This record gives sequence, C-alpha cells and structure tokens, in this order.
Amino acid sequence: MRLNRKIILFWLAAVITVSSCKSKKQDQQENQATEVKAVTAPAFNADSAYGYVAKQVAFGPRVPNTDAHRRCGDYLIAQLKQFGCEVTVQNFTATTYDNLKLNARNIIGSINPNAPKRIVLASHWDSRPFADQDSVARTKPVIGANDGASGVGVLLEMARTIQQSGVKPDVGIDLIFFDAEDWGNSELAKDEYGGFCLGSQYWAANKHKPGYTAYYGVLLDMVGAKGATFLKEGNSMQYAPTVVNKVWETASRMGYNQYFVDTGQSGPAITDDHLPVNKVAKIPMIDIIHLKVESGSFFKDWHTAHDDMDNIDRGTLKAVGQVLLQTLYNEE
Repeated sequence: MRLNRKIILFWLAAVITVSSCKSKKQDQQENQATEVKAVTAPAFNADSAYGYVAKQVAFGPRVPNTDAHRRCGDYLIAQLKQFGCEVTVQNFTATTYDNLKLNARNIIGSINPNAPKRIVLASHWDSRPFADQDSVARTKPVIGANDGASGVGVLLEMARTIQQSGVKPDVGIDLIFFDAEDWGNSELAKDEYGGFCLGSQYWAANKHKPGYTAYYGVLLDMVGAKGATFLKEGNSMQYAPTVVNKVWETASRMGYNQYFVDTGQSGPAITDDHLPVNKVAKIPMIDIIHLKVESGSFFKDWHTAHDDMDNIDRGTLKAVGQVLLQTLYNEE
C-alpha cells in the first residue's frame, strides 16, 4: 500500500479546522442511538489471534517465489479447511513493476457458501521483499508481522470463532487472502496502483466464482500494533461511506472509540487492495488501516526490518476482531 503525501497535508489542515469548530448539532447526532439487530456476537479470542500472527511470522518473510511463502500458503489453506470453510485457491502469475514473474495464489475461504447475501473480509498474506523504509537494512525482506500477518490472523480467528460458536451469522462470508500486494514501488511503477495490489487486481478481474458479487467488503491492513488508530480512510469514504459508518458506529457502541477514531473528516486516501475491488469488481469495500491521527502516516515500523512480533498487541487485535464479528452478526 502507499500514501499520497499531498492528500495527507490537505487532510491535516482539514482536521485542524474541523476539530476547532465542531457544532452542537453534530454532537447531538453522534449521541443518537442507532437501531441495530439485537444479537450479541461470540467472543473474539485475542490470544488465539496473536498465535495465528506468530505462526505466519515463524515461516519467515512471505515473499512470493520463496519456500516460506509456499509453506505459509499451505498452512492458511489447511487452517481454513479445519474451520469448515469451503476453500478456493486461485493460482495466477503476477508480473511486477520490474518485470519479474511471481508464482502467486489468492486463497478464499467461504462460510455459509450457499447464502445469497455475501460479505467479503480480506487481507494480504504476502510480505514485502525489501525494507525500503529502514535506515540500515533497506534490501532485507520484511517479516511483516503487522503489515500483512495481523489482518490474516484476525480473519483466521474470526473463522475459528464462528465455527466453534455453533451459531453462524445470517449472511455468507468470504475470507480472501490476497497475494502479491506488497511488491510495489510508487516512484518507478507506471500503473495507477504503483505496482502494488497485484493479487486483488487479479481477483477483481477474475472472481473466484462466475458472477460473484457481495453486499460489501472490509479490508484489514496493519491492524495489530499497540495503540493503533483507524481513521475513516479517504477512498473508503468515497466508495463506501455507508459501510464505514456502519463499522465505526458499531465500534463506538462497543467502547472502541480509541481505535476507530472519528475526526469528523475523511482520512488520507490510501492505495490498497480495496481499490480494485471497488473500481473493477464494483463491490463497495472499505479499508481498516493504521493511520496516525496527528500525521496521517502509517505505524513507525512500516516497511522496515523491525515489523516483527514486538509490534503486535492483543488489545488491538481484540478490538478489530470483536467489532467485525458484531458487524457481521448484526447483518440480516
């Protein structure tokens, strides 16, 4: 994923203006209760989610065309099957901005596969081949504990929780682990995605089932760091504002405002896997992604050799997983 720095500067100015003159009417609107389906979702186990993140990290950097990448993919497939998902593996060859061929695969696990109303939950499972934001080890591959593994860990725990609870949501759920997201270079790549999002671009143009569609989608990216804040990302507010508000209102009712922050303005617009899903697949998808309130930037160890398990916090995993579970169980 990548940031647009001009958009960040504009966003910062807007946040300062809006936060200084918030109206009483807006305060009243925020305090109004929203009618929701009275269903309590099963409890999300943060320790279990943490374990799934650690397991991915233990394989090493999940860089396409490596043995660690292959073994981790096999592990994800096995876990989804263990949780009772209908699994589809979408093999494809991705061409990078620097003209390398990657043996890649999108991994899809479906819950309630025959339900007509479907929701997509996604994360990328590969990790970046070079730590270009590191001050020293710029050519070293990124272990990707937060940037990649955290989102996958949350989705695996959600699948386990739903299976073991014995009560599934009324909707169908498709968990999609996109591959080859993180091999981009926004300075050298010529395409609109800066060389990123190869797996989601492929899936959007070649969905895993003919005629597949979904009511909406949620992308998780960097959702495990201590003290993480998730702003209402700019592209999400452009393409799927209703979904953003649904999730943020659920978080607010559950007491997770410190994570799901509402500044009153859209946050920076991020190039991420939700873009091709919105633009090509025409499924409204939002991005829950760590963005600092004060700067709009990513977490401190983004694209460095220090994105390891020291970054992962059980409290953040719990907040994201529990909010998403409650959102799903509120659906009819």
